[in-house]
Amino acid sequence: MKGSLCHEYETGIPAEEVWQVYGTLRVGQLVQQLLPHLFHKVEVVEGDGGVGTILCITFPSGKGMGYYKEKFIKVDNENYIKEAIGLEGGALEAGFSSYLVRIEIIPKDNNSSTIRSTIEYEVDDKCQVDASLISTDVVAAIADATTKYLKEQKNQVEG
Repeated sequence: MKGSLCHEYETGIPAEEVWQVYGTLRVGQLVQQLLPHLFHKVEVVEGDGGVGTILCITFPSGKGMGYYKEKFIKVDNENYIKEAIGLEGGALEAGFSSYLVRIEIIPKDNNSSTIRSTIEYEVDDKCQVDASLISTDVVAAIADATTKYLKEQKNQVEG
């Protein structure tokens, strides 16, 4: 069984500025700082943020899943698209055979953009896995926290 979920978040920030976070390793640093209840640690196992980079994401104890490793398979700096596939842990540990997260920063105009987060997953039909375990709640929280952070930074510079 295959499935996908999508979440869109209007930022009110130019796409280029949002991509400076999402298109780099900075997003991993920020989620630890801004969302410690969701992310205990984000470590670079290999790479520099480009295609082939592997991250190990450790969740706070008591959150069910201990960790998740992902690999960047696409980082498109012109079209503001990043894709990462799950390597181990997380949903894969729960029985999913594949798990991909695609982040697209879509320009609306010179001063605004949309963060579109898509999760694509696959479950072996023979497995008894609850697909409702997949949710956009985390990517929504990241989009919200990142946008608020960028707006606060912009206000400090302008203020």
